[in-house]
Parts: sequence; C-alpha cells; structure tokens
Amino acid sequence: MQNFKDYYKILGVSKTATPDEVKQAFRRLARKYHPDVNPGDKTAEEKFKDINEAYEVLSDPGKRKQYDQFGQYYQQSGFRASRDPYAGSPFGAEDFGASGFGGGVDFNQFEDFQDFIDQLLGRVKGPASDRSGGFSGSANNTSYDAEASIQISILEAYEGGRRRLRVGGNRTLEVNLPPGITPGKRIRLRGQGHPNPNGGAGDLYLKIELKDHPFYRLEGFDVYCDLPISPSEAVLGAQVEVPTLDGMVKLRIPAGTPSGRKLRLAERGFPKGNGERGDFYVVVQIHLPSQVSEQERELYEKLRQVQSYDPRAALKL
Repeated sequence: MQNFKDYYKILGVSKTATPDEVKQAFRRLARKYHPDVNPGDKTAEEKFKDINEAYEVLSDPGKRKQYDQFGQYYQQSGFRASRDPYAGSPFGAEDFGASGFGGGVDFNQFEDFQDFIDQLLGRVKGPASDRSGGFSGSANNTSYDAEASIQISILEAYEGGRRRLRVGGNRTLEVNLPPGITPGKRIRLRGQGHPNPNGGAGDLYLKIELKDHPFYRLEGFDVYCDLPISPSEAVLGAQVEVPTLDGMVKLRIPAGTPSGRKLRLAERGFPKGNGERGDFYVVVQIHLPSQVSEQERELYEKLRQVQSYDPRAALKL
C-alpha cells in the first residue's frame, strides 16, 4: 500500500489526542500555512492541503476510527474494519453525510492510500470533486460547510415557525421553518458549519425528514389519513369528524362505503408555493369491535339470520 500519510504526525498530535487538541493544532498550523499568508509558496500550499485533509479525518470520530483501522492494516496485512464505523461517534452517518464503510471491508480493494481516503471522505473522482460536509482537500477550494438531517413532525412541517431542534449529539439550534416545507428540502444556517481557523465558520445545511405520524402521511403535496369507521356507519352512512391539518372537519360517509375507499377534501393538503394546496384524502378503514355487549351480540346474531347478501359469492364456481 503506497502513499500512506500519518495524519497525527501532520498535525503534531498524539494518537490519543482529544478533539479539542486536534482542533487547536489544526488552527495553529492552518494560520501558519494558509495561502494568504504564503502567496505563491507551493510547499506551504501542499502543507495546507495535508493539514485540512488530516483535520477532516481526525475531527470526525467515525472517520478517525476508520483511519486508525487502516493504519493497523497498513502495519498488519489482512486487517479488516469493524462492523460499526460510527460506534462511539456523536454524529452518525445520517447526521453529516459522512461516508463510512459497512461491515467486513477488505482494505485490499484500494489501489493505494489516496484511494482509501477518497472513499472515506466521499470524494468524487474526476475534475469536479464535490465533498460537502467537511473541509476540502484543496487550498484554493476550502469549504467549511456542513450538512445534517433533522426529523420534524408533519404538523411542524406544515405550520412552520421558529423551532428549537437538536442537530447531532447535544447541539440545539433555533431554526425558522418555512410553512409547508417538504421532505428533502434544505435550510441554510449561516455561520453554523465547521469553524474557519481565520475566523467565522461555514454554513450548515439542514435536510428535512419527516417523523412517522400515527395517522398522517405525506405523498407529494397530498396528505393521507386513515379513518376508522364502524360496520354500521359503513352500511348506513354517517357524518363524522376528521382531524385535518387545519383542524376538525365534518365529513359525510356515504352509505355502503367499502373499506379502503378514498374520500377527497380538496385544497387541504400542503401548500404548493403557487397559491394552491394539495388535497387531503381520507382512507376509510372499517374497524371491528374487539368486544361487544350482550345486546350487540344479539343484534349481530339477528342480522346474520336476515342478511341478504353473500360476501363470498365471487369465490363460488
């Protein structure tokens, strides 16, 4: 395996260095070798590149663990990575888009050390290297932006407003959610990304995900809600209250409504951004009682004796 770099030596820290010690070493060296301080100095530029790369790996618990395992492999051929590259990390792969490896990784698959690092840092090979969520490996294209995923309820997404949300570990941020934000959208928080050794910080991009809800689900801009009704309501029809995003709404259940039928409430879904809204669909689910009273049992028995239809008629040849 060629081109191995000792990131601990590059930053001048021990292998047992704490995250704060790693950060302090990085800031000190980054100031010393920054291209603005050393204009035209190619040696300083390469040094600055190595310092950024070392910090990107050693500042992330999951990546640092993978790097340490690779170092063991480098000394002892045949070493394989543990099955959990993010064990002990306050930020999982879902938090900052870290590109860890799955279980049973064979380090022999990598052509050299740089190939391993490119995959560890999620680099796209080729002229357009895109590595959001960490420091870039180029002194002229340094990025301190980061990305995290946050989970909010469908009601929080619909209503929007100021929210206090936990972002990785114990970090809590005030986030202004625009009303009607949908999954996959990103919110930019200026100055909340990785610290810049020369002052300030990059931006943090929060990717929206929705938590599972007991009865709401979002499909595009349409909201679906399962509505339990009784057998008698399904047969005779009824007027029931439905909990929509805007509050309770009375809905008429037509007589003879089968289970699974969708009833549409127009323009009660998520806003589309053009003044229109998606729809709200009520999906009827006929709910059977788990227990019945003696009187109900007698009435069901009479109904069975007089019912005029055969629910299994289609199964007969």
